[in-house]
Amino acid sequence: MKTKQDFAVFLLRITLAAGFLSATASRLNLWGTHSSGWKNFVQYTAQTNSFFPASVAPAIATASTVAEISLGLLLLVGYQVSKSAVCAAFLTLIFAIAMSISYSLKEPLDYSVFVFSAGAFLLSTFPRYKWTLEQLLHQ
Repeated sequence: MKTKQDFAVFLLRITLAAGFLSATASRLNLWGTHSSGWKNFVQYTAQTNSFFPASVAPAIATASTVAEISLGLLLLVGYQVSKSAVCAAFLTLIFAIAMSISYSLKEPLDYSVFVFSAGAFLLSTFPRYKWTLEQLLHQ
């Protein structure tokens, strides 16, 4: 039974990492013609954070991109998994709340942002993480 749980935790960790890294790859034009691009992301950031002045959108876009790349890489390699998962959960929860305020509750529900956040919270609750850098360093 532990093997199934370990594999499920592994898949959760990897899919959360992939979600962060794919989104940031798109805004950095790493997906080629399928990329959204930086300019579009900054515009989307301004719209999503409509309760802030538009002038702070580039700073929010940069900070969120740095955070998402960092969390994506930490989750991918499996280092500080529990702490990274908590940070990922709060980051995506803040994003979901901003989407709800600026658009409506339908938007974060349609894009499963609350599910992403809940998945990250769930990941932070496990007592151990197999197949991680963390596990290799503590053997």
